[in-house]
Amino acid sequence: MSSESPITTDADSAAQPPLPVRRLHNFIYCPRLFYYQWVENLFEENADTAAGSHLHRNVDRPSKLDNPADLGLPEGTKLRSLRLHSQLLGLIGVVDIAEGGPEGVEVCDYKKGSAQRDATGQRTAKEADAMQVVAQALLMEEHGATVSAGWIYYAADKRRVPVSLDPSARVACLAAISAAKTTAASGQCPPPLKHDPRCLHCSAYPICLPNESTYWSGHHQQNRSQPPTAGPTTACGPATEPLDPMVAGNISDNTGAGPSSISQAPRPEQDDGEVLVVQKAGAKIGLRGGEITVTVDGAIARKLPLHQVRSIFLYGAVQLSAQAVDACLEHGIDVSYFSPAGRFLGLLRGLPASGVDARLGQYRLFHEPGIRLLLAKEIIRGKIHNQRVLLMRNGEPDKITLTRLGDLRDSTAQAPDLSALLGMEGTAAALYFESFGTMLRGREGWRFDFQGRNRRPPRDPVNALLSLGYSMLAKELAGVCHAVGLDPFMGFLHQPRYGRPALALDLMEEFRPLLADSTAITLINRSELSPADFARHATGTFLTESGRRSFWEAWFRRLDTEVTHPQFGYKMSYRRMLEVQARQLWRFCRGEAKTYSAFTTR
Repeated sequence: MSSESPITTDADSAAQPPLPVRRLHNFIYCPRLFYYQWVENLFEENADTAAGSHLHRNVDRPSKLDNPADLGLPEGTKLRSLRLHSQLLGLIGVVDIAEGGPEGVEVCDYKKGSAQRDATGQRTAKEADAMQVVAQALLMEEHGATVSAGWIYYAADKRRVPVSLDPSARVACLAAISAAKTTAASGQCPPPLKHDPRCLHCSAYPICLPNESTYWSGHHQQNRSQPPTAGPTTACGPATEPLDPMVAGNISDNTGAGPSSISQAPRPEQDDGEVLVVQKAGAKIGLRGGEITVTVDGAIARKLPLHQVRSIFLYGAVQLSAQAVDACLEHGIDVSYFSPAGRFLGLLRGLPASGVDARLGQYRLFHEPGIRLLLAKEIIRGKIHNQRVLLMRNGEPDKITLTRLGDLRDSTAQAPDLSALLGMEGTAAALYFESFGTMLRGREGWRFDFQGRNRRPPRDPVNALLSLGYSMLAKELAGVCHAVGLDPFMGFLHQPRYGRPALALDLMEEFRPLLADSTAITLINRSELSPADFARHATGTFLTESGRRSFWEAWFRRLDTEVTHPQFGYKMSYRRMLEVQARQLWRFCRGEAKTYSAFTTR
């Protein structure tokens, strides 16, 4: 081995774990993907990764090895899923197939796709795939084997493609290992690829959002409608150039809204799966034969295949078996707990995304009053804007109210401090709820009386709907913050105390009118509720079981409603929009975005 080979010292080993060969593959494919997956432990499954896992189901079954120290395989013998670790290289990996050949051991890696073609039309290995095989050969040789050949089996082609193991390939592999480790140790996430078709097939696209990230990194608060003309240097490296359409695979549902240079970018993937809501007291949720079962009074009331369930809502005294808990944690199914009255109590989910960089930035920015005020101004601006739009769409507010709301929205940028900003928010809220009743169309013979906002407890049906909607929205965003790697309890506008998810409350402000208020208005105006759907007590007004069922249906409809992104022009569901906004704030905390822009509608 060359004297220039990267050798791991004891101090390096303590600071950095051995580099997995599959992460070296990520690094060659895209350094940003590598950083997300190895340094930050952020991983998203997609159809390609699932297909790759299915392809590996056979080679992932390790062969028995009587003498682990002896890798000199006789000709014709074969080992599967051979795990090797190199202290010298600081490398760890799994060789899919090691075969004894006439001149030594031959290593083979399985890939689900197709080989690339060279200038003569011959099939050749892709760079990242070939580098992975070279690294596996280096691991084999350090353990005493003589490696004579390397191969990649491309499942789509159903054939093997040779990989060069000559000295130049080995030197390139050692250099890539060193570069990957240096990138990981730098603490700076590499910038996204530019106009690259690889992004269209990357499992990390919903996290990376390459075009959006480039826009945010050069985005100026005072110019929200157009993309930047030049990109500054960010904390994660030099920002990329102004955006152009992707060079391949454009998504066809572009609406044409927003900057034209961004509107052809692929949108983040949509959610799949069902939300299971169980609110029958005494019901039991279990697991049987790969299915989630709901049992009521000893009889199975419903079954759902595990892979079809996105999340579970438990309302009141509903039991969840230990087996079901394990399955939900393993498959990433969130379980949300609510009181019988609809108050969000908590969330069962697996370990959060790593998100160390974002959390450290979040805590640092919290102690900078100027940054907190900047974020709070944008949050309140977006909230007032959306309140005004909702009144214009659905109500009959007087012109004075609309003018004052517009003035308050525009004045948020000049608020000298948080106290003044909260005063503007309070004035806008009073104006908004004074006109809220103009958006309601009660059924004949029974009207929703609404004289203003009240809560804890709500005293009338409208406020009962609003309170439940706000509780649900806080729950949704607390889960989103947790999922993207932010601390839901450390906010910028709301104070982080009293056990409340302050950051989720920050993010929900701009969505209150568009989701919670809109759901309540829809339920009332479409006569989807009746007086029997509410229970009035001395302690307040609450929805009955039938009323909650109607609310859930309307709520999920609203979350699944597609809306056009104001900057990027593509359509996505409100549910996904919540995550995109959280991702934007995540980038701001990491230093990858210049500011945060609230979601506003027209």
